[in-house]
Amino acid sequence: MAPSFSDDYTHFAVKKGHGVKGISELGLKALPKQYIQPIEERIDLTKVLNKESIPVIDMANLDDPNVADQVADAAEKWGFFQIVNHGVPLDVLENVKEATRAFFQLPAEEKIKFSQENSLTKNVRFGTSFIPKAEKALEWKDYLSLFYVSDEESSRFWPSACKNEAVEFMKKSDFVIKWLLQALMQKLNVEDMDSKRPLLMGSKRINLNYYPTCPNPELTVGVGRHSDVSTLTFLLQDNIGGLYVRKMETDAWIHVPPITGSIVINVGDALQIMSNGKYKSVEHRVAANGTNNRVSVPIFVNPRPEDIIGPLPEVLKNGEKPIYKQVLYSDYVKHFFRKGHDGKETIDFAKI
Repeated sequence: MAPSFSDDYTHFAVKKGHGVKGISELGLKALPKQYIQPIEERIDLTKVLNKESIPVIDMANLDDPNVADQVADAAEKWGFFQIVNHGVPLDVLENVKEATRAFFQLPAEEKIKFSQENSLTKNVRFGTSFIPKAEKALEWKDYLSLFYVSDEESSRFWPSACKNEAVEFMKKSDFVIKWLLQALMQKLNVEDMDSKRPLLMGSKRINLNYYPTCPNPELTVGVGRHSDVSTLTFLLQDNIGGLYVRKMETDAWIHVPPITGSIVINVGDALQIMSNGKYKSVEHRVAANGTNNRVSVPIFVNPRPEDIIGPLPEVLKNGEKPIYKQVLYSDYVKHFFRKGHDGKETIDFAKI
């Protein structure tokens, strides 16, 4: 049932479980006021560099040392890159996108069973926007966030519409994630990867994101400016487009065009901290779309909540001064989720 007046849109989307998909399907001609972003947070197309793009790295031959060099170089200079010929089967990628659409096609009364208030586990959360109670303006996105504990737990608690496909995507991505982290660590003179792996990738979260068609898309955003709190983010996007990355040390943005079969990789804050700033986590955002529904599926590769993160000893051993302190990873993540998206400000929490 549609809300009767505009103040009810938040209740309709957030509390009733309809999300922005439900608002989109009302066929409104104007964007509800709760979603209208301040002018400075809207995407200014005059600041988009149409002739620039993030690196695209071909991973067909992992024995070629140039591949590892390109990965480290991109992580240092761009914070973002795309990979192709990465070995994750195309059908796995297509299946998880289809499963994402299938979950969001469920009726609101089914999806709301997985909301923070109703979910049988804190590891499964359906929601809309980012942190509605902390945001000045809401974002035009619905999501399902799944924290991976074990196959048994995901089989028991994750929604049946998408659990098998989400787990398969995570499993088939594991090899390339490990390879990327190894390549990045080698450039930091870290030799004992076995001991570092739990710190770098001891926990994983997969999000299924749904960005429905939006009235007045120029007035809002799908996701506001932020950097990720992960070690690495491994993102599958569909063919619609809309991801924008800030060009380092400028106020300009670069669109990340979808390439069939590609994965977008970005450095997260945890890796920026552990590399003492050598690798950069970069602001990014997602545009709303006036004509198409969009899905994306990021895997967030993270330290474990109980891990202490700080510059790695190997990075500092030649006398380099640390620019970040040692912080409990769960404290860092809680700080991120305490507020609306605010660019790169979260990393100040870890600065000395």
